[in-house]
Amino acid sequence: MKTALIILAPDFEEIEAVTIIDLLRRAEINVTTASIAELYVTGSHQITIKADSLLADVKNSLFDIIILPGGPGTKNLKASKDVIELIKTRDQKAEYIAAICAAPTVLEHAAILNGKSVTSFPAEKKVFINSNYVEQKVVKDGHIITSRGAGTAIDFSLSVIETLIDKKTAHALAERIVYNTTTI
Repeated sequence: MKTALIILAPDFEEIEAVTIIDLLRRAEINVTTASIAELYVTGSHQITIKADSLLADVKNSLFDIIILPGGPGTKNLKASKDVIELIKTRDQKAEYIAAICAAPTVLEHAAILNGKSVTSFPAEKKVFINSNYVEQKVVKDGHIITSRGAGTAIDFSLSVIETLIDKKTAHALAERIVYNTTTI
């Protein structure tokens, strides 16, 4: 079974986090949510989620992918030494890293995007001065997957599923949730 670590920080974007968790679990990917601070994490719209664990307790565990939801909490991800070290280590090993909305700026902050194609929440475009910024719903460049925001959370999740499992599984899930598969 494939595994995913979704890192939650205070003020995370709820639609992005919950959509990703839900769709990956529907695809039978073993999802672990980890908080950078406390087990109970409150998002930017005052929805509180209990994480499965603290990042400090699972940062050395093996996962097929790590995923960063965006939102205002991105600043908390950037400030986390554990998050930045994990991203750098995974990048050096060419292991999958995915980020949506403002969270690709965490990858930029970790200095792993030089020369890579990337997308993000449109207001963050200016941050990616050493990258090839692409205005698409989801951008995959090697082991890095990025997406634009809450409105692209389903596309992003299906792209992660396609990457970890296969296109057939992603399409079947899209059909089960009555999602237009011509967009993936």
